[in-house]
Amino acid sequence: MKYPITLDALEVLDAIARKGSFAAAANELYRVPSAISYTVQKLEQDLDVVLFRKEGRKAVLTEAGKVLLEQGREILDATERLAIAAKKTHSGWEPVFNIAIDSILSFDFIYPLIARFYELLPDIEINIYEEVLGGAQEAITSNRADLVIGTGAAPGQGIKYQKIRQVEWVFAVAPGHELARAPLPLSRQLIEQHRFIVVRDSSRNQAPQSRRVFSKRPVLSVPSVEEKIHALCSGLGVGFLPAHRIQESLERGLLIALPVEDTIATETMNMAWKTTNKGKVLHWFIEQLSQHDFT
Repeated sequence: MKYPITLDALEVLDAIARKGSFAAAANELYRVPSAISYTVQKLEQDLDVVLFRKEGRKAVLTEAGKVLLEQGREILDATERLAIAAKKTHSGWEPVFNIAIDSILSFDFIYPLIARFYELLPDIEINIYEEVLGGAQEAITSNRADLVIGTGAAPGQGIKYQKIRQVEWVFAVAPGHELARAPLPLSRQLIEQHRFIVVRDSSRNQAPQSRRVFSKRPVLSVPSVEEKIHALCSGLGVGFLPAHRIQESLERGLLIALPVEDTIATETMNMAWKTTNKGKVLHWFIEQLSQHDFT
């Protein structure tokens, strides 16, 4: 099927609308005015619409012309982005880069890094996703993310892991919670009597996981560690939290860390990426993150 609307015609319409006349558009596009007039006349004939009307010496868009130009500019912008993406892909710079960050980590570290990256390559599209439990590992194995920050390590699968920090878990409650007045250390039998607040596993293709949940009661499920902290501070339940995420809440007395009989082991967090991914954006972020102190 032959379409009468071409990129060249859209560029001509755009130039006329911006410059206000056929002659000025011809000058900008380094063409003779007759070539501009012919392009517009042919497009009007093919579409059976009037695109411009004369107001003195100015060429003014009709309503049909405004609709065509408005959506036409979106096509021109998309075409330019497509050309840039193709060039960057050819040069090894991925046009789109996806980063998944485990909810255990605060996102504060990533934004200054992205700002530095934009100073070098402002036209790369970067997407950031929050993942929980098995979702972080699944994000890299299913190619949902190019780089995962804050996941455990799984053998094989062609994935490279690089340790970034150890995470210490503490059992926390709000000051007004019943367990805040219980004998210490807390026994599992006592903890089991209370509602746990858990963060939902973000896995999409595998059974959801749960960890560090002792309670036999129905849980309160929330979407992120940040929301779990808020729910705990509100006294809605109890649970284990990463020590580094609640230091301020502990210092302000919004939460209390309580010792328990069953010690929870520390957890190793890693960066992870596919070994087959040789992209320059990935390499840049790995290099920068390797120098970052996550502690």
